[in-house]
Amino acid sequence: METFSVFDHDQGAGSRNSVVLRTAEVARLSGYSVQQVRNLERDGVLPPVPRTASGYRVYRRSHVWAARAYRALAAGTDPMEAKTIMRAVRSDEPARLPALFDAAHARLDRERRETAGARAAARAIAGEPVGDVRAADTMTISELAQALGVRTSTLRHWDAVGLVVARRAAPGRARHYLPGDVRLARLVRALRQAGYGIETLRELIPRLAGAHAWADIEAALTARDAGIDARSRALLEAAAALAVLLGPAR
Repeated sequence: METFSVFDHDQGAGSRNSVVLRTAEVARLSGYSVQQVRNLERDGVLPPVPRTASGYRVYRRSHVWAARAYRALAAGTDPMEAKTIMRAVRSDEPARLPALFDAAHARLDRERRETAGARAAARAIAGEPVGDVRAADTMTISELAQALGVRTSTLRHWDAVGLVVARRAAPGRARHYLPGDVRLARLVRALRQAGYGIETLRELIPRLAGAHAWADIEAALTARDAGIDARSRALLEAAAALAVLLGPAR
């Protein structure tokens, strides 16, 4: 992708930002389609786009940098938050930007720590031996909920969706959990705390009873780490684009 030198906002014919660009050029330089560029203008992501007397749009390099900043922000956070940040730039409220970026980075930091905690917990839980089952080793739903720090309704939901299925001596009898069920519930709890959704866990959980259970968990957590890294890099790219867009004076 072509890069530009640092420029300020339009400040006369001598400004680097005085170069007029067509919509197709803005699209090519920002990685969007022509229609997407027009959508960004409509949604208030781009700076106001003046038109010629004949109605043609007059784009500047600032529009390219704004589109690049939004693209990176959307990858690092989400499209709605990215629009909030870009509108703060447009409304001449750059003082809000540090707080908005701090919040985005704080979420990524929390996700990193949660993933690291889930990895440590899952490694310890997966390596625990489950010996011969004795009647005294079973837990009721209330006991397990208290041990995990969740509500009994959460365990019932996990049961209903097939994550951790409780045992029953007979239909209608109270739920109880064997040691293997308790270990599985602890793994689910650790992965849920790391941000894993129910559908993702429904695919992962059936493999946890096999010999490669830890390898599956480790692969899933490694993929999550990679996703966090990618979002963090995207935020850095967004900050760089916004720094150019705002210029040194701002």
